[in-house]
Amino acid sequence: MSTDAPVSLVTGANRGIGRETARQLAGLGHTVLLCARRQEDAERAAAELAGSAGAVLPRRLDVTDGDGLHALARAVEAEFGRLDVLVNNAAIDYDTAARAIDVDLDDVRRTLDTNLFGAWRTTQAFLPLLRRSARARVVNVSSESGSLASMGGGTPAYGVSKAALNALTRKLADELRAERILVNAVCPGWIATDMGGPGGGPVEEGGASVVWAATLPDSGPTGGFFRHGRPLPW
Repeated sequence: MSTDAPVSLVTGANRGIGRETARQLAGLGHTVLLCARRQEDAERAAAELAGSAGAVLPRRLDVTDGDGLHALARAVEAEFGRLDVLVNNAAIDYDTAARAIDVDLDDVRRTLDTNLFGAWRTTQAFLPLLRRSARARVVNVSSESGSLASMGGGTPAYGVSKAALNALTRKLADELRAERILVNAVCPGWIATDMGGPGGGPVEEGGASVVWAATLPDSGPTGGFFRHGRPLPW
């Protein structure tokens, strides 16, 4: 199925910021590949978003599974021939009770495998399809927990993984600048989701921050770190 609508892929999109990002992109007419680790979770979320201006298509994707990533990339190539927007949203382990001085490093390694290497693997797997787009955008969903300017103790696995994701954003943006592929990191802010917990802002607000970066004009920034369209300190 080829489409003239923008084709967007969102990882970890069965709930929270990912689901809301998928909803808003579909509302703008994008064909959205809504990805989750379990097919049934992707199907449930896609069914909940049925009726959007754009199609929402469920896809199984575990960003720690390299073979699965490349299989999905081949399927997207066969179906659409390109990818216009990649949102690296999948993340785990907001480890608020842990401390760097004694955290289990196996837990840190597991977090990095999803939050950093998952985004890295996914971008590499889909880069050939992004290069076929006339307006490719990559958005790495990050967190102010990864900002070196304000970083303190606590949340060691999550914070270090997001700081590393920010560094990856800079590397990718610089290397892809000449190809006009815009790559940015976005902190949605403290949002009331399963990961963020109660008391945060509305999920629509966090999703809008991601969608802003996913729909930047060709003159838009690349290699930046933003919340609500405004720069954040690294």
